[in-house]
Formats: sequence, structure tokens, C-alpha cells
Amino acid sequence: MAETETKQPILTIRGLVVETIIGVRLVDRIDVTLQRGEVLGLIGESGAGKSTIGLAAMCYARAGCRIAGGVVDIDGSDVRMLDAAGRRDVRGRRIAYIAQSAAAAFNPAHTIMDQVCEGPVQHGLMNRTEAEAWARELFRALDLPDPDNFGNKYPHQASGGQLQRAMSAMAMSCRPDILVLDEPTTALDVTTQIEVLILLKRLIREYNTAALYITHDLAVVAQVADRIKVLRHGKEVEEGTTSDVLHAPKQEYTAKLVAVRGAAASERASPATVTDKTILTVADCHASYGIVKVIDGVSLDVKHGETVAVVGESGSGKSTLARVITGLLPPTAGAITFKGATLPKALKQRSKDLKRQIQLVYQIPDVALNPRQTLHDIIGRPVQFYYGRSGNDVTDRVAELLRLVELPENYMFRKSTQLSGGQKQRICIARALAAEPDLIILDEPTSALDPLVAEEILKLLKRLQEELGLAYILITHDLDVVHRIAHRTAVMLKGQFVAFEDTETIFRGPYHPYTEKLVKAVPEMRIDWLDEALERKRVREAAEKTDSAKVA
Repeated sequence: MAETETKQPILTIRGLVVETIIGVRLVDRIDVTLQRGEVLGLIGESGAGKSTIGLAAMCYARAGCRIAGGVVDIDGSDVRMLDAAGRRDVRGRRIAYIAQSAAAAFNPAHTIMDQVCEGPVQHGLMNRTEAEAWARELFRALDLPDPDNFGNKYPHQASGGQLQRAMSAMAMSCRPDILVLDEPTTALDVTTQIEVLILLKRLIREYNTAALYITHDLAVVAQVADRIKVLRHGKEVEEGTTSDVLHAPKQEYTAKLVAVRGAAASERASPATVTDKTILTVADCHASYGIVKVIDGVSLDVKHGETVAVVGESGSGKSTLARVITGLLPPTAGAITFKGATLPKALKQRSKDLKRQIQLVYQIPDVALNPRQTLHDIIGRPVQFYYGRSGNDVTDRVAELLRLVELPENYMFRKSTQLSGGQKQRICIARALAAEPDLIILDEPTSALDPLVAEEILKLLKRLQEELGLAYILITHDLDVVHRIAHRTAVMLKGQFVAFEDTETIFRGPYHPYTEKLVKAVPEMRIDWLDEALERKRVREAAEKTDSAKVA
């Protein structure tokens, strides 16, 4: 009898159709079958329908969309046939969602404990005391610091990795049968990512939970998925076991995804365009947020036409360094020299021309672009502000910049909401180029993009650098991207550089221990890689305990 129950799917989706309210089909007759304890990876480029399918599994569609057809069956019950109250009862209790951005998923006005306990209490599964005890058990299982008191924190008091684990606890609070994991590690650095992957895999195994794992990173999905479904333009391309899809893909599109993910192993940045002319020098820089020191004696230089990468864990100070260089956070000590002259510390003290010469491209285009403005207004604003142009001169320059980032000129009258993720990132780059800068700081420019789109953005950045002689500071946690476009790399830990050398030297070894930790935390497209990493972690922790006992 138990064997028969095990074979009964916990989730069955048949003929799923999701459309916009004007009839544009986003998901076209997709079938999904999921057993208890099984993980199905959904992969594909932006707009393939991955997240739409994940939300539809909870019988939910985004604003402006609707589920137009199909069956969504959870454990024998068609959720589409339930009324609103019935669907609310299923969500959280039977199926739960772990979003890509933990910071956006939590309410900043409530403690983490309140938000983790809300689900089981509202569903009548536990009283508040029982929910808190279960939450502390989950915090402990997820290796969160001080699990007995962690829930008293507000979301802003936890790191990105801690929040991602707390969101996993919130999703598991009702002991659901199914988890929808929507890019749960994309925004995390490599060392935090591996910890979260290990914990998610353990949760799925221990609680026999089924999961839909949505991602664009094939190496990540290889560690947790039993099967993979490849999607494109809302349709299924192919489905098979993880091993078959990664190592013997049947379709050309899948083969391209696999090839792009493995390309970084052989491609390296060319030093041909780098000159000996130093454009930026940061000397013994210190910076703080209040009494908390974030940057502690950092020094670096960037040459004309060079890409310098800054890598490190969340909270190491990478983005803070970018804020210091751009003047958004004045340093408490040290000097920054640009083109041989000392930069004023604060942005408001810098001239319009100095502001023009250093531009910043943000990680998330959706946040950086005003959805109410046309692309003409977004790209044209720097042209007007820095060069005083107007009318047809602005329009001509916007058209030129769109061509430069390989977008059609007629896009200038669209809004950002009408673009894909890769197109939005190109608009952010075009806006930065509108100022005709000498240095661009790229803050995680490809982390939210699928492999094929990210590949296009990297090629674009390299071409622009060669044609315009731009210098880049690349802030990232993606070491594959670093390999491909960075000439030199700085490794940052707790506000300091533990290494700053040619990229090849950094990753060839011998490593600084922290650099070695970063390198070994990069997932490989092998289905047993995560288990090997877990074993290495156990050996390391055992050795540390032995050393501590000897000291004691």
C-alpha cells in the first residue's frame, strides 16, 4: 500500500495555458508531473515561462495575466475548481513559494519570527507557542546564527544569505507537500549559495517534499534536480533525467544552454586593449556606516581600457566600495584619484563633468528604470543634462546609442515594461554610455539573466570596451564572468583585499585560503558535485573541531 502511495503524483499539471489579458500566450499547453520527494528543474531563457508555471502550480497568475486552461491537481484535488477561500487554504499549507529576492519577500515592519509563524497559525495548524518552537527548530536546521533568538530580528538586520534561509523556514513552516523554488540562490555569492543549496537539498530529503526548482543556472540545477524540463517561449523543448539533459541533450536549444554554461572554462579576457595609463587610484580607503566599519584600508588602481573585478561574499564591502568611488558614500579616510586629480569625497562636491565621467550600471534593471518613462526619456536625460542638447539632437543621439547596444531604433518609444530582462540591461548600459564616461562600474550586470542573454551582455561589454576604450570595475559573485572579462581581480573579505593580481594568477594558485574557498564553491555541471562539496565541508568542520579541542 505504501508503495502505491509513493507512486501517486503529488502535483499534476495538464495542458496549462497562461495568457495576458489581451490574449498573448505566455505558457502553451504545458504538462508537469511531480512525485513526493522529487525535484523537477525548470530551465530556459527569460520569458520562457518558468516562473509563470511555478506560480500557476499554486493557481496564481501575475497582474495582467490569467490561467486560461488546464488542470492543476494537488494530491487528487483540482485547485482551479476551488473557490478563493479554498485556494488560500492550499497556498502555504500544501504548496509554498520561495522567491528569488528574500529582501522583497519580507515585510520590513515585522520581525522574522512573526512572519514565519503567520502561516501555521493562520491555517490553524499550530498555536503561536507551537509555531515559535517549530520556527526555532527550522532556524537550527538551517544553520542560522543563535536560532533561539534569530526570529527577534527584523529583516534588515539579517544578511542576504540569512534572509534566504529564513524564507526557506517561512516556506517550510506549514510542512507543505510541494515547494516552488524560484531562483532561490541567484542573488547570493558563491559561498552562501552552496550553503543554501546544501540546506535546501537536506530539507527536501528529510521531509520528503516535492519541489519545482526554477533557475537559469544549469550547474545549480544539476545539484538538486532529479529531472529537468527545458522551456522556450512558453513551450516545452525537452524533458529528461538531469544526467541525460546535461550530458546528452536531444534538442539544439538545450545544447546551446549547456555549451554557454561551459564556455567560461576555456575563454579568458584579452589584455590587448589595456594601456599603461592609470585612470583611477584608490589609496588606503576607509568607509563606515555609522560606527560600523565596512571598508578597511583598501587600495586599487584601474588602467584605461582595463576591467578590474571585485569579488567576495555578501557583506564583504564590494558594493560599498562602488558607492565610495561614485561619491554616494564619502570615505572616512584615504584618497581617490581620477585622471591624476584628487576626487572630492562627496558626490555633491563634484562638478558635473566629474559626475559624467564615472557611471554606474545597477544589478537589477527593473529597479533602475522608471516604468513610466519611454526609453527616449531614460536614455535622453543624460544627453540633455550633461551636454545641453534638445529636440532632434537628443533623438538622434538616443537612436545612435540604441544601435550601439544592438537594439532597434524604434524601441525608443517603448517603456521598460515592454522589454525582456536582457533588453532592460542593455538600456541601462546605453544610459551610462549617454554620458560618454571613461569609467563604468558594473554592479552584478548579469546575475539576474539567463545564460544565453548573459552571454550576449558580456560580448556587448567587451565590444564596447574595445571600441570606446572604456575602463570597467566589475562587482560580481560570478567567478565564471570574472574569468571571461576581468584582466585583474581583487578578492575582498571583511572590507579588505586579501588578493589583488592578474585574474589568471588569482585563480591559478597557490591560493589565499579565502580565494580557495570561493573557487571551490563554484558549482560544476556534475550531478555529484554538491555531495562532494558537502563531504569536504564535513571534513573541514571535523578538522576545525579537532584543532579547537587541541587548543583547549
